[in-house]
Amino acid sequence: MTLVEHSPLTRKLSAFVALSDVELAVLERLHQRRRSFVAGRDMVHQGQTARAAYILSAGWVCSYKLQADGTRQIVDFQVPGDFLGLRSVLLRTSDHSFEPIVDIEAAEVMTSDLLEAFAQTPRLATAILWAASRDEAMVVEHLVGIGRRGADARMAHFLLELGSRLALVGMGSKEGFECPLTQYHLADTLGLSAVHVNRVLRQLRESGLVTFRDGHVAFHDYGGLVELAEFDPAYLDQTGPLLK
Repeated sequence: MTLVEHSPLTRKLSAFVALSDVELAVLERLHQRRRSFVAGRDMVHQGQTARAAYILSAGWVCSYKLQADGTRQIVDFQVPGDFLGLRSVLLRTSDHSFEPIVDIEAAEVMTSDLLEAFAQTPRLATAILWAASRDEAMVVEHLVGIGRRGADARMAHFLLELGSRLALVGMGSKEGFECPLTQYHLADTLGLSAVHVNRVLRQLRESGLVTFRDGHVAFHDYGGLVELAEFDPAYLDQTGPLLK
């Protein structure tokens, strides 16, 4: 077996398509240009004309938009198996920035290599389109969360989504997951102040639902948290491959 067969991206795409040996070989080629990035230094800047996307192999990244007054809105977090900057490659200009939260490893994928892969393996191209569509569905949920959910339900929904995403690539379960995010990351994501984030996390812990402490999220009452958030994971589409 090759390394790519055990990669987070392969595990993720396998939720949509049963990958053939030919498709795995193409994925292997996409992983050839491996790079490391340090925490806190943008990989891609908002407004940058990008000629490459990245496949995140290890570590966490946040994607964000910077406002004129210097404040930022975190759009999402990327975990191993996620593409970074795929939209900016196809639209030519990045509409947001990517910042590693911890030191990361990623495979750089040039536009020409990506388009060649799409031409060679249409099923793989469809799977990557599925991954991009799934990312869009998550952004829609985040928009609904900020606009319509109370702070406790918003936090619960976000943690449940992260847990489900990480479970798909073998890094989480209904028991919990390792998480390097700070309360400031959560504040910039959920539209809350850091003080409010602290208060909400304390309420959820005291209610016996979940604890987020020392870089670890522990689910104590998974069903209760799902009920509070009205969490329906259907939008994550992780029930099994559609293309066999």
